[in-house]
Amino acid sequence: MKKRIIRTAGIILGIALLISIWIFSNLRDRHPGYEVDMDINAAALPEVIQAGFAALPITPEVVDTWNDVNSDAKFRKKDGDTYNDNNNNGRFDAFWIAGFGQQRAANGVHDDVWARVMVLDDGQTRMALVSLDAIGFRHDDVVDIREAIPEEAGIDYAIISSTHTHESNDLIGIWGPHPLKSGVNKAHMHYVKAQVIAAISLATERLRPARLVFAQDLTGAKDLVMDTRKPIVKDPGLRLIQVVDARADTTLGVLAAWANHPETLWSDNLLISSDLPHYFRESVEKGIYRGDSLVMPGVGGTVIYINGAIGGLMTTRPGMPVKDPLLDTTYTTASFDKLRAQGQQLAMLALRALENPDTTVEHAGISLRAQTIILPLDNRMFRLAATLGILDFGMTGWFKTRSEIAAFTLGPASFLSVPGEIYPELVNGGVESPEGGDFQIPSVPAENDPSLRELMPGSYRFIIGLSNDEIGYIVPKSQWDTEPPYTYGEDDAPYGEENSLGPETAPILYEAYRKILER
Repeated sequence: MKKRIIRTAGIILGIALLISIWIFSNLRDRHPGYEVDMDINAAALPEVIQAGFAALPITPEVVDTWNDVNSDAKFRKKDGDTYNDNNNNGRFDAFWIAGFGQQRAANGVHDDVWARVMVLDDGQTRMALVSLDAIGFRHDDVVDIREAIPEEAGIDYAIISSTHTHESNDLIGIWGPHPLKSGVNKAHMHYVKAQVIAAISLATERLRPARLVFAQDLTGAKDLVMDTRKPIVKDPGLRLIQVVDARADTTLGVLAAWANHPETLWSDNLLISSDLPHYFRESVEKGIYRGDSLVMPGVGGTVIYINGAIGGLMTTRPGMPVKDPLLDTTYTTASFDKLRAQGQQLAMLALRALENPDTTVEHAGISLRAQTIILPLDNRMFRLAATLGILDFGMTGWFKTRSEIAAFTLGPASFLSVPGEIYPELVNGGVESPEGGDFQIPSVPAENDPSLRELMPGSYRFIIGLSNDEIGYIVPKSQWDTEPPYTYGEDDAPYGEENSLGPETAPILYEAYRKILER
C-alpha cells in the first residue's frame, strides 16, 4: 500500500514537473536581453536619397480543399463537412484563415499575398520598411527576421508591418481549428520569414538614386470607411510617397497609407486574399480598366500599402454601400465586386493626388528614434493562450511582454511606428470619458494634451499600424469598458477590449511616444 502511494505521488510529481516545463517553455523569453535604443539624427546636408523596392509572395499552397455542407464557412466534422485529401497523405492539411473566428479553413487562393519592401538610404542610415499581407506579426518573429538579415545588406533598422487582412492564413495563432490549437503552420511561417529576408536583400540590391514625390488626400476617402464605436473619430486621410528613379524618371514604387480593416470580403470568404490592398495596389500600378479599356493609367513600380489607426474599429461592413466607380451599381453585400469597387475608388484618389503632388525632394535625410518597451499582459484570455502555447507571447517578467515603438522623419514627412491597432482618437484627438466607463476618469490623454499627430513634425504625417508587433487594440483608458453599465447607453460591452493587452497599454504608449517625439 505504501509503495503504491509513493509510486502514485511520484507519477503526479512527474506529471506536474512536465507540465511546469511545458508552461515555462511556452512563456520563455525567446530573445533574452534583446533591446532597441536608437537615436539617429539626419546629416545637416543629406546626400541624394537612394531607394529600392521588391515584392515576393508569401501565399500558402492550398492543396487540400473541403466541402462546406451547410455553408457556414467553418470546417466542422460534426456538421458533415469533409475534406479532399488531394495529396493523399491521410490528413487534412488546412490553412486557417485569420479573422472573424476559428475553423475557417482556406478553400483556395483568389490573389497572392505578399511581402513588399522599400529600402531607403540617405548615405548615413539604411532602413527597410516591410509590409506583409497578414493579420499581424508578433515582435519575436520580427526579431527572428532582423537577426537573419545578411550583414552585407547593411540594414540599420527594419520595420515589419502587417496590412491586417482578414482573408489570409493565421500567423498569430488564435484562429486555428479549435480554441486549444494554434492556427499557425510552422513550415509556412518559416517560408514567410525567408521570403521577407530575401525581399529585403533584393530591394537593397536595387537601390537607385531617387526623387520623392509627396501627395495626400485627407478627406476624399472618408466615406469608404465607417467607425463602429463611439466616439465617431476616423483616420480617413490617404498619404502617399511616389519614389521616382532620379535618372530614368520611372516609378520605382509608391508608399500608400490609409486606415481601414481589410475585411471587406467578410467572414464567409474562403479564398486567400489580401482583400482591399490587392485591388488598390493593382490599380495604382497597372491602371484602372473598364473591361479592356483603360480609364486611368497607373504609375508603375511596386506599391506598398500600410495601414493606419484602425482601432475603434475602422471597417467596411457588408451592409455599408460602396459605389462602383465604373458602373451604375452600388454594392451592399460582401463580394469581390464590392472589394474591387472600393479598391478602385481609393486608387483613383491616389492617382489624382499624384497627378498634382505637393512636394518633390531628392535630398532627404533620415532621423530615427526607436526603443524597446515592456507592456503588461492583463488580458486573461491572452494569458491563458500564451500559457497553453496557442499565442506565442514571450515573457520578460511576470506576464510582461516586450514590444517596440519608433518614430522617424524623411524630408518633409514623419512616421510613427505603432505595434497594434490604435484608436484614431489617440492619433487625431477626440478622446472622451463617457458615462459608464470602467474607470470613470478624465479623458486620457486630457483635452488639452496634444494628439500624437499634433506631436509629429512635418507636413505629411504617416501612422504605420501593426508595425514590429501586433498587440491588439490600443484603447484609451478613459473609454475602457468591460463592465455594465456600458458607455453611450449600449446594451452590450463594446468590441476591442477583448483583443487588447489591457487598459494600461494606451497610457504607457502615449507617454512613450510623447517622449520620443519631443526629443
